[in-house]
Amino acid sequence: MVNYIEAATASPKNTGAIRLYGDDAFAGMRKACQLTARCLDEVAALVVPGVATDVLDRFIFEFGMDHGAYPATLNYRGYTKSSCTSINHVVCHGIPNDKGLREGDIVNIDVTYVLDGWHGDSSRMYPVGPLKRAAERLLEVTYQSLMLGIAAVKPGARIGAIGEAIQTYAEAERCSVVRDFCGHGVGSLFHDSPNILHYGRASDGPEIREGMIFTIEPMINLGKPHVKVLADGWTAVTRDRSLSAQYEHTVGVTTTGCEIFTLSPAGLDRPGLPPYQG
Repeated sequence: MVNYIEAATASPKNTGAIRLYGDDAFAGMRKACQLTARCLDEVAALVVPGVATDVLDRFIFEFGMDHGAYPATLNYRGYTKSSCTSINHVVCHGIPNDKGLREGDIVNIDVTYVLDGWHGDSSRMYPVGPLKRAAERLLEVTYQSLMLGIAAVKPGARIGAIGEAIQTYAEAERCSVVRDFCGHGVGSLFHDSPNILHYGRASDGPEIREGMIFTIEPMINLGKPHVKVLADGWTAVTRDRSLSAQYEHTVGVTTTGCEIFTLSPAGLDRPGLPPYQG
């Protein structure tokens, strides 16, 4: 049994109920999500061969502080960084470090800022210099998977419609969908109900209702979908060492579809446009 509850009267913890947010919450989420999107725009110029992901992480922390926002990942369940930086075969939750990026790498940068109590969650892929065509194509397929998932969001549909749209497209492109991680409710909480699976059937899951806010963040592999988590307890990698990519937006459900809160102000959140050279 799925419960829906007005967010204003909900518990401050994730109880499994799905929160329905109003206009004020949507306004707060726009501000938080646009700050995250602006940061992801700004960091693009720093993603070059030789730069350490620790440098990118420091920029993300300082950008947030300069704008009155706090990185949600910092000290979250013992995590010590302001972002996640996932390179090549790292699926998600890569930990920034002092190793330099190399030409031809692909890196996902995942940022969540907390601004006035609202969580703006988004991630993008960045090429490190020119890419091989296989990597370039993976970015294109992953981005298109995200956008097809977003297009499936409308009141009255079920959450499974998002996963079906993503899985059908990605597998037709001879890629695989990671099943170990999913999107999630977000808003006044960092991780909330419901879970947003990136595979499945249109008849699966709770009904999508106006006022819901959640992330869609498919992880797509060039090889098989299987992953493992390394000894650090965070870094997830493909078992077959194949390349993995991810794009993430936060969306709010409207009367006719959804609003994407984390769109890039400069249009830099999709492959094929600057700073991409595809």
